[in-house]
Amino acid sequence: QVQLVESGGGLVQAGGSLRLSCAASGSIFRVDAMGWYRQAPGKQRELVARITSGGWTNYADSVKGRFTISRDNAKNTVSLEMNSLRPDDTAVYYCNADAVPGGSYFSVAYWGQGTQVTVSS
Repeated sequence: QVQLVESGGGLVQAGGSLRLSCAASGSIFRVDAMGWYRQAPGKQRELVARITSGGWTNYADSVKGRFTISRDNAKNTVSLEMNSLRPDDTAVYYCNADAVPGGSYFSVAYWGQGTQVTVSS
């Protein structure tokens, strides 16, 4: 099994910054794409940013120029640097990884437990 553990959420004022981190652990053969999603109250979960093992990235339009996703393939970690935070960035942020568990041939989507980010105005 593969586990994702997130850290770094919290409360910040508008205009501030936060950094989220996520580490994949367990029986892992390979980690493919990793990313961050978020879900605000009453809204559907949405993609924030995603990065492939080769370093290709894509971002939601709402965070382009403010958020930066990065990863360390050797450590199976992914981070999200969030700058110029706005109140509408308030949500639970979930780490996601497409990974092939040890002993398997197939990629599975794994999710972290979520970390709360609250931006006050």
